[in-house]
Formats: sequence, C-alpha cells, structure tokens
Amino acid sequence: MAKLSDLIISKVRVKLLKIFLSDSKNMFYVRELTRATKEEINAVRRELEHLQKAGLLKSEKRGNRLYYSVKTSFSIYPELSNLISKSSGLGRLVLKNRSKLGFVKFAFISQKLARGLKRDPEEVDLMLIGKIIMPQVAILVKSAEKLLNTEINYSCMTEDEFNYRKNHQDPFIIKVLLQPRITLIGDEIQLLS
Repeated sequence: MAKLSDLIISKVRVKLLKIFLSDSKNMFYVRELTRATKEEINAVRRELEHLQKAGLLKSEKRGNRLYYSVKTSFSIYPELSNLISKSSGLGRLVLKNRSKLGFVKFAFISQKLARGLKRDPEEVDLMLIGKIIMPQVAILVKSAEKLLNTEINYSCMTEDEFNYRKNHQDPFIIKVLLQPRITLIGDEIQLLS
C-alpha cells in the first residue's frame, strides 16, 4: 500500500496531483501536462512514472500519445482529493479568507463541486455556519465562480438557526447533511451531533 510520502515530495508532483484530482474524469498526455504545470518535460515524466508505480495513475496509449488518468479506486484517493480540495479552488479561497468572512464555526463544500462532477441545481455547493459577513461571502463566491467557471450555490446561517433546523429535522438541512462533503472548518462530529 502506498504511503503519503510516496506521493507528495516535489512541487512537480503536487502540481500533477492538483490537475488529476481536480479533474478526475479526464485523461492527459505528457506535453499537455508539461504546459499546464510549466515544468520541464523530464520532471513531468519522472513524476508520472512515480505516481503510476504508486498506483494512483493509469496510462493508455492512443495513437502516438500516452494518456494518463487517475484511478478513483486507489486506496487513498478520497483523502488525497479532499486534501487537494482544501488547498485549491473554492476550499483554498474559503480558508484563505476565513477572517474576512466573520466568525465561521463550520464550513464545507460539496464533493461533487470539488471533483468537477455533475451537480443538481438544488444542491448546496458551499455551506457556512456562524456569524457570517454576507457581503464578503458574495465577493468570495463571485471570484470562485470566475475561477471555476461554474455557478456556486451557497447557504449561510447562524449556529443557532442551523441547530434549530437540524433538531427539527428541516428537510433542507437533512438534504445538505446527507450529501457528500469536504469539511473545511470545524469538526465533522460536532457538526452532526
């Protein structure tokens, strides 16, 4: 079984992990990855070989190109995907701007959004619970929408409102809590208890 130290050592590897784990349904060829990472082709090849040996990537020859894609069945794929989601995209923006958003007790994003999967229009992509400064959230969401090139559905509420709605089994809250999520701020056990 692969250890985390087998995967995250170099900056090239981190860039590749971000590409593959942010877009798990696509395949990429070496030159495409070289342009995307702005790294030397030999460094990219070396890291692709290492990630493939570790079991995270698979390759497929098409014509004269070798394409790589992520194996979503890899034993620690969900955890790696969550780590990448917290260090890039919407997750990074929320964590970076946490102090501007007010007192955030809990924050989580949808795993479907983080992995670039098809989402239902009613699903909540970002949930913030606490004493939230709404204008700052609107600014953050607008910049995230531009970055991700997609509309982001978000919901904010106080901790008291969240607890009241959770205790009274509000259908909206139950639906939000049942969808797969990545907790950015707060403890998952406290959120659910």
